[in-house]
Amino acid sequence: MSDTQAERSARIATEEHMADIILPHQTNGYGTMFGGDVMALMDKAAAIAALRFCRQPVVTASSERIDFRTPIGQAEIIEAFSKVIFVGRTSMVVRVRIYAEHPLIGDRRICTTGYFSMVAIARDGGRPQPIPELILPDDEAQAEYAIGSEIHTTISARRQK
Repeated sequence: MSDTQAERSARIATEEHMADIILPHQTNGYGTMFGGDVMALMDKAAAIAALRFCRQPVVTASSERIDFRTPIGQAEIIEAFSKVIFVGRTSMVVRVRIYAEHPLIGDRRICTTGYFSMVAIARDGGRPQPIPELILPDDEAQAEYAIGSEIHTTISARRQK
């Protein structure tokens, strides 16, 4: 895809889903999932959403505003929902939500939320590449875009220092 094609195209971002079950080796001494493992799952979910949106190689530039709300226990089913909510010229902000579910009861709760900045790069691993524009089909997408824009501005300001 040439730079001109990428800049002219526009796409709607879809919400991506991943599920897993928490095994004993993923938990700490309290029987809850290691925070680093949660973050690794979130990073993968963000990468999948970014890849499916831009169809180019992507790398993680930063993780932002990760909030651990409730612990995730051993043997719980977890599900990650990720979606591109903001697009710059070469970067995207991806929102990730992690839910946990008790497998026998079905009780489900949100456990972790976060945002990841992903950058599209050339296939040879080189320089950042332009990506499609983001189509905002409804009020919810526009509200999330505003959040993503704020996060992108914060990242940009931090990098200027």
